[in-house]
Amino acid sequence: MASCSGDSRSGSVDVKILKRKNAPGNRSDVGWEHGYEVEGGDSRTRKVRCKYCDKEISGGIYRFKHHLAGTRKDTGACLKVPKNVKKDMLDVLVKSSERTEEKKKGFGTRDEESDGDDEEVLRRKNMVTKRRSINSLFRRCKSTQHTITQMFKKDSREEEEEVSREIARFFYTSGIPLSCVKNPVFEKMCELIGKCGPSFIPPSYHEIGEKYLKKEIKHTMELLEKHKAQWKKTGCSILCDGWTNKRQRSIRNFLVNSNEGTIFLSSVDASGILESAEKVFEMLDEAVDKVGEENVVQVITENTTNYKLAGGMLMEKRKSLWWTPCAAHCIELMLEDFGKNFKVHHETIRKGKKITAFIYSRTLLIDMLKQFTEGRDLIRPGVTQFATAYLTLGCLNELKGELMAMFSSQTWKNSEYAGLKDAKDVENVVFNCRFWQNITICIKAAYPLLDVRRLVDLEEKPAMGFIYEEMNRCKEKIQNNFNNVKESYETIWEIIDARWESQLLKPLHVTVYFLNPQFHHGPNLKAGFEVKKGLYDCLSRMVPDLKESCKIDLQIDEFKAADGLFGSEFAQRAWDTETPVDWWKSYGNGCPELQRFAIRILSLSCGSSGLKHNWRIFDTVHAKRRNNLRQKRMNNLVFVMYNLKLEDKQARNQLELDDLSSDDEWITASQADGGS
Repeated sequence: MASCSGDSRSGSVDVKILKRKNAPGNRSDVGWEHGYEVEGGDSRTRKVRCKYCDKEISGGIYRFKHHLAGTRKDTGACLKVPKNVKKDMLDVLVKSSERTEEKKKGFGTRDEESDGDDEEVLRRKNMVTKRRSINSLFRRCKSTQHTITQMFKKDSREEEEEVSREIARFFYTSGIPLSCVKNPVFEKMCELIGKCGPSFIPPSYHEIGEKYLKKEIKHTMELLEKHKAQWKKTGCSILCDGWTNKRQRSIRNFLVNSNEGTIFLSSVDASGILESAEKVFEMLDEAVDKVGEENVVQVITENTTNYKLAGGMLMEKRKSLWWTPCAAHCIELMLEDFGKNFKVHHETIRKGKKITAFIYSRTLLIDMLKQFTEGRDLIRPGVTQFATAYLTLGCLNELKGELMAMFSSQTWKNSEYAGLKDAKDVENVVFNCRFWQNITICIKAAYPLLDVRRLVDLEEKPAMGFIYEEMNRCKEKIQNNFNNVKESYETIWEIIDARWESQLLKPLHVTVYFLNPQFHHGPNLKAGFEVKKGLYDCLSRMVPDLKESCKIDLQIDEFKAADGLFGSEFAQRAWDTETPVDWWKSYGNGCPELQRFAIRILSLSCGSSGLKHNWRIFDTVHAKRRNNLRQKRMNNLVFVMYNLKLEDKQARNQLELDDLSSDDEWITASQADGGS
């Protein structure tokens, strides 16, 4: 009997072992999701290799879960396990402890009511004895679970601090602009790295430069398909803009603007090219070939002599497109002419720089300034040098009272800087009434131009249909600012006209003015000889087919008379509420040829430097340390960088004070101005 009983027990035990989730071959235990069994050893001594730290843990899956949970029970804690896994393992162990306690209590009741099977009772008691030490551990874990959670939170804060410091070190040692942290892609990148956990292996140099760059190029090309489709429908403008870096390399960037938005086409190292009008022409002509001549309505460039000559050559070869100078660049030249021709502008800007450079080159004075201005800055960065100059003069004027209060305060008088010679010079400027009067004179002349400059840079709607009228309004505002005193505004007008009439004003500008329903049907339409000549010059160049151009000429009469849909109540209400392009799409169907022509030119941009402050980020691609890259890879990098930045509007942050270079003349005092 005993033998049979023993066989029976043996069989029973074997069945239980096969059903255990930790038995060899059975991987239902949650711990196996995070480790691998090492070959060799029995069920008690087999080892498990951790996925995270690659350490081999003896004692099977039981000790391995303690390794992951960090309880340090008969094994060391994993230092690389993700926080969520660590917490899950601790919860598993605590719940297991609770179940064991419940089974122990239940076993005592059943033991008293047993039928006297001493061997079965003994087996169960042995099981309880073996688990007693485990239960004790789990009870301790359960009673101190809140404390352990707090400890994890503390460890988490320390880990996050260490990670943040390492990210900062990466920026410092790589020379990456600190403003890059404002890029939404940076935040998304950090989030995804955190989700991957310690098992994440960063991409190699080769993978970033080849594998993933190719994937991003493919992704970017897919994004651009909708733009290319729009080029065929409404035409586009090629924008040529760029900058000269500190190594005197002239980088020229080509973009394509249409109703769909702006995309980056290519980047060219134009060093040695810009001196020759013929080479500039070849560079522009190549860009037209890339986009397709049939899609290009205009090419916009700077207004320097060689670009003007190259533009003439381009129009001679490409009979249906226009070369036009950048309106933003022309306005910048007008502001520069103010400083050259008016002593009051030159001297006022110089004195304004003296104030800002003295304060911003000393940390303690910046803190003092913020106390008096409630955190406002004296410098208001613009996209270009002269825009910054006049915007900052306006900001100084707004904070005039705060500046006077600061330099009159006891805090200033007790500061270590109050006795400096430069400080006395700055004080004299701040308390000079004539200086503040001159600032008013400067901004009266410059601010109307800056309003036009902002219109040109505006991406939400094409500015071409508004530039002609806005320049006329600009001159009227200047006249009003000087109380219609001709002696005060006449010279300013002459400077503006010299750039506008001889350099910027083209047939395209007057044609879009004429076809803009907001102005054409308004009370102040100026449709004189200049406008009508520009209209027909534009028509004859862009529509060489005589039959189609005659149709458009007849349809223009219908537009002028507001016949058909043009004169409907809905169309009249929409003159001021819809963009000119949308208006023509809605109400120009009765004149399809004129509609197509109007939409094609009203969709145009009139500036090429609306995103000029972003060029500096490409200096890292064109810098000398990247000269070992193939030219193709360099162009690919810029292609991806710019187009992804354009696609994500959040990434195009407004220029802030932190974005100014450290040697900006409004921040760093120059020797000529007595800076120290």
